[in-house]
Amino acid sequence: MNNLDKKYQELLQDILDYGVEKQDRTGTGTKSIFGYTIRHNMQDGFPLLTTKKMAWKTMVTELLWFLRGDTNIKFLVDNGCHIWDGDAFKNFMNTSEGDPDLIWNQEQFINKIKTDDEFARQWGELGPIYGKQWRHWTVSINDELDPNRKIPGGYRYSNGEYTETYIDQIQNLINDLKTNPDSRRLMVNAWNVGELNQMVLPPCHYGFQVYTRPTTREEKIVNPGKYRAISLMWNQRSVDTFLGLPFNIASYGLLLEIIAREVNMVPDELIGNLGDVHLYSNHIEQAKEQITRESYPLPKLGEIPDYLCMKDNWECYEPTDFTLEKYQSHETIKAPLSN
Repeated sequence: MNNLDKKYQELLQDILDYGVEKQDRTGTGTKSIFGYTIRHNMQDGFPLLTTKKMAWKTMVTELLWFLRGDTNIKFLVDNGCHIWDGDAFKNFMNTSEGDPDLIWNQEQFINKIKTDDEFARQWGELGPIYGKQWRHWTVSINDELDPNRKIPGGYRYSNGEYTETYIDQIQNLINDLKTNPDSRRLMVNAWNVGELNQMVLPPCHYGFQVYTRPTTREEKIVNPGKYRAISLMWNQRSVDTFLGLPFNIASYGLLLEIIAREVNMVPDELIGNLGDVHLYSNHIEQAKEQITRESYPLPKLGEIPDYLCMKDNWECYEPTDFTLEKYQSHETIKAPLSN
């Protein structure tokens, strides 16, 4: 059953019918509504839209980048993911005094990221965005730290001494799900107010919460050995509805599947709470085209590899580890990305 494409098309139509014209930081202009919730039952299929072809590997690569705690685009571009190219290039042009004869367009910039590791370390960095907050939320920076202080994360070691205490929110979430699954504090936050000014772009999807419940008798029959079902709800302040939202839905759907596998639970419901939901002015005709298309059945997620070292650093996963079964879609609808 595919209700997801239908709900998404209804959202597009709502923006076209009721959206108000607003200016934005990119200068493109938008039609915008405020406040929308989208829900999907994970048992109905994997939440990847079928009314246009989606770049599956690109989405998977970005999510794994977050889970690694990485904030440098080197991993992304090496794996063919170019979502953050524009933000990195814009930051380079705004903050560097680079030789215009050496780098004067984004293509040259990305090629240098690929081929020059030192350049990539300096200019591929995006600041303390999602991965940093998910895996290394800074607690304190001190000359001396109490070795008996119990921190649910770890220490960074630099220049012969411990310099920073951090919290690994993802690992804490896994631990709490295993030990206290009824907790109402099963949350991960990316909106670190003290570090927003260091980010090339403040988080659009700024936090998520998970919720578990006992499985029903029928669910136990279909999923033997799994006694709880798990849902995930993410919150998003700014929603590029045509280009960004389909990726956000699929990304959090995959995150829910990965977490459910790690804690031996059944994926249940995926929920998105959306704030400023908008269509850029140069996406209007593309949205109208997608609304006219009939959907296909939703695909199924292939078997996820079981990597024991995932519990330590999540770096065992590669984009090619995640596959789809029976994915049918309409052709791609191209639209420009506003940075």
